[in-house]
Amino acid sequence: MGNEEKKGFFSRLVKGLAKTRDNIVSGIDSIFSGFSSIDEEFYEELEEILIMGDLGVHATEKILEDLKEKVKEQHIKEPSACRELLASGIKEQMDVGETAYRFEEEKSVVLIIGVNGVGKTTSIGKLAGKLKSQGKKVVIAAADTFRAAAGEQLREWADRAGVDMIGGQEGADPAAVVYDAVAAAKARDADVLLCDTAGRLHNKKNLMEELRKIHRILEKEYPEAYRETLVVLDGTTGQNALAQARQFSEVAEVTGIVLTKMDGTAKGGIAVAIQSELGVPVKYIGVGESIDDLQKFDPGQFVDALFSKPEE
Repeated sequence: MGNEEKKGFFSRLVKGLAKTRDNIVSGIDSIFSGFSSIDEEFYEELEEILIMGDLGVHATEKILEDLKEKVKEQHIKEPSACRELLASGIKEQMDVGETAYRFEEEKSVVLIIGVNGVGKTTSIGKLAGKLKSQGKKVVIAAADTFRAAAGEQLREWADRAGVDMIGGQEGADPAAVVYDAVAAAKARDADVLLCDTAGRLHNKKNLMEELRKIHRILEKEYPEAYRETLVVLDGTTGQNALAQARQFSEVAEVTGIVLTKMDGTAKGGIAVAIQSELGVPVKYIGVGESIDDLQKFDPGQFVDALFSKPEE
């Protein structure tokens, strides 16, 4: 990603996080200016804002412990001096180690799961376009055969990205679609096979069975491919997104999160909660409709965008 593109995305992120900033950061700033000293009440108000801002209880406790310690160590008396410390504390909470994108470097299969309506199809289309623009050969498997029109929608994205798609018939056996897609990926010497898989959490047993079947096929037919499992979550749903991530990680070995619709939400703090509570990295973040609006997630950049004052 060139510097220009990075800068462009950062300013979109700053704009996109406006509602979240109003929800969290402006509250924090009013506490900083409203308190003349750092006392218990100051910390309590701060805690309330962070929890209400969807950062999650776990992350909030850790962030505040960290803040109290630094305030003591550095003999800080002014609440306003805590702003930087708080931002860096949030960054620390989001650190899940080096986020790896191994699937971009070798032959791989990326399973993408998520309930309907979270922007899963769109994310797959954007990811396919991204990989294609990096010179990768991509095949999409339309294995979410449960939802009417999922196939057609995915085909539009596949055509837009200029990649091959296998499947797309409603009611087809998802495992069979994956089987065909593996054959196609091998025949075309594809770098990445993106599998759109079903997103129904209300019946976890079925979902588990289906994913198990798909894994068995991959193990048998495509053992040389590296495997990645991404869960797509809708940022506007806040705590509900965290609950979904948790449930999905019970049925699958989730290696990363794609967080969509971050531009339309006041609940962007959920990115902090997910990383902190599940220890699974948010790998991509979506802040808009165009194909460039899905970018690799950088926690530091996210917190900077959240705390930065937008240019008027």
